[in-house]
Amino acid sequence: MIGALLGAGVSSAAVLHAGPALAPIVPGLGPALGIEMRRGDDGVALTFDDGPHPQGTPAVLEVLRERGATATFFLVGEQVERYPALVAEIVAAGHGVELHCFCHRNNLRLGPANFLEDAERARLSIEEAGGGTVTCYRPPYGIFSAATLRAVRQRGWRPVLWSRWGRDWDRGATAESIARRASAGIGAGDIVLLHDADYYSARGSWVRTAAALPLILDEIEACGLKTASLRR
Repeated sequence: MIGALLGAGVSSAAVLHAGPALAPIVPGLGPALGIEMRRGDDGVALTFDDGPHPQGTPAVLEVLRERGATATFFLVGEQVERYPALVAEIVAAGHGVELHCFCHRNNLRLGPANFLEDAERARLSIEEAGGGTVTCYRPPYGIFSAATLRAVRQRGWRPVLWSRWGRDWDRGATAESIARRASAGIGAGDIVLLHDADYYSARGSWVRTAAALPLILDEIEACGLKTASLRR
């Protein structure tokens, strides 16, 4: 992949800058860069990005409560400031809260200073809302640049992506398609990417995610697995 980019006339500096952005789609690249794509034990980590959302987050929390499941929520600072009470609700229910961003922007377009300004603003909003100290960071769209990946490490946060996704942001997704993509062949150590909000995706996508969640949990249980937080 990198060789193809160079062959197309892309400079080596640009390749180095954008290389980590390929981690979600190039097998082995994430682990080689020290990005967590899987858990280190036999639990399955359900993760939800882009919240909190006034309808989506409570809907997901209710399913998790009914099934006794644990999840991790990667929060967006601008939404935390709109709905701070939902952060405390997530934590009170026993789930993990981690850092996504303040404004949902592609990190390839941000320099290190702008990235850190955004991330620190989000961290502060999460802590002020009762989310506690964040330990993990997942970028919008799953896109790291070399500079932001380095900044994340320097800040002491764990860079996290996923090993499975439901593609629940897509307009054509259904509860069944989300569940199938997220859980078919699921195994110990998988990190599953889902979304409890529709701010940055197809309108109403959280409805389909909430409907898919029981199906995903059914498959996890059928495989003899349990859900677990990303917190160590």
